[in-house]
Amino acid sequence: MSDNLKRYRAIMDGLKQLYPHQLTGRQMQHMQVLAAFINGIVGSQHSHLSAIARKLPTGTQRQSRIMRLSRWLKNKTVTQDSYFAPFAQALLMGLAHQPLVLVIDGSTVGRGCMCLMVSVIYKKRALPLGWLVFKGNKGHCSQSYHLAVLEQVKNLVPEGVEVIVLGDGEFDGGEWLTTLADYGWFYVCRTAKNAVLYEDEVPFRFAEWGVSPGECLSVPELAFTQQRYGPLMAIAWWEADYAEPLFLVTNLELAEEACAYYRQRFLIETFFSDQKSRGFNLHKSHLRDPQRLARLLIAACLAYIWMIYLGQIALLPAWRKQIHRLDRCDLSLFQLGLALLDELFNLNHPIPVAFQPWKMDKLNCVG
Repeated sequence: MSDNLKRYRAIMDGLKQLYPHQLTGRQMQHMQVLAAFINGIVGSQHSHLSAIARKLPTGTQRQSRIMRLSRWLKNKTVTQDSYFAPFAQALLMGLAHQPLVLVIDGSTVGRGCMCLMVSVIYKKRALPLGWLVFKGNKGHCSQSYHLAVLEQVKNLVPEGVEVIVLGDGEFDGGEWLTTLADYGWFYVCRTAKNAVLYEDEVPFRFAEWGVSPGECLSVPELAFTQQRYGPLMAIAWWEADYAEPLFLVTNLELAEEACAYYRQRFLIETFFSDQKSRGFNLHKSHLRDPQRLARLLIAACLAYIWMIYLGQIALLPAWRKQIHRLDRCDLSLFQLGLALLDELFNLNHPIPVAFQPWKMDKLNCVG
């Protein structure tokens, strides 16, 4: 059996095991193409359709394989709700015993498009939950996009779980913060040093605080911007190793807790790096249509979660000594997952596939 066919069959089995109900004939066809996409993205470490098509385990001509992939990307019945949300919901259910730390950020994808992504933090990695793709270049986008992707993810979060949302300076709008508070969620969002704050109707700005390196200054019960949103806490935080301070707004009670959470915001940048230059080269996709790119991300995000799962297995001593050194680890979970997959093929081992990284019940098939 070829490596491509072996990998494809393992992926297909993994997808079917987690999908919540019996698939119809048409859904099975869609799932088969999804498995082919994941197989091709991981196998080629590229998101270009011609590269993915080369890894499809079929004897048809390459152009026919490309057309099959292209039809799936154009199919309006292929949605995140149908083919990604069940996996994201299971992901959150498995993490619901602890506070869920969600991070939102945007990055360029394809040609002339932006992806706005919400991820959950797990083991210093940001695992994707939901996204919107739209025409645009790197920079701030409309608050309506922020609210739309937030609602998408809200429907996946289990009831009664504590949620903390982290965002950079783009995510400090009053409607955004109000919506998070209405959900009963906590937030820590960066803002600008010239943002207007009000204490007892007296306006002032962060720039007036005079924070110095190594200091963390905070003031609770403030109103924020001319909309007088609040009450919230404002924080001016300058870590000694940083060139300049950060200015944050939060509805958490403790400034130290808010800063500790905000340190994790930067982990979503590692996700985009893995999806792009260090992994699947999503930025080199020739796709221009936002909806087609959004469908491509279904496969790319599932492929990423699978690699994080394999990375967890690769950390076990029996595997780590074969693919990496024991005294220290220079590879990320994502890179370890890719390395372990290569080793499994070299040793002719079964390929474990799961989309819940902590699910280690398949170790007997690789140990």
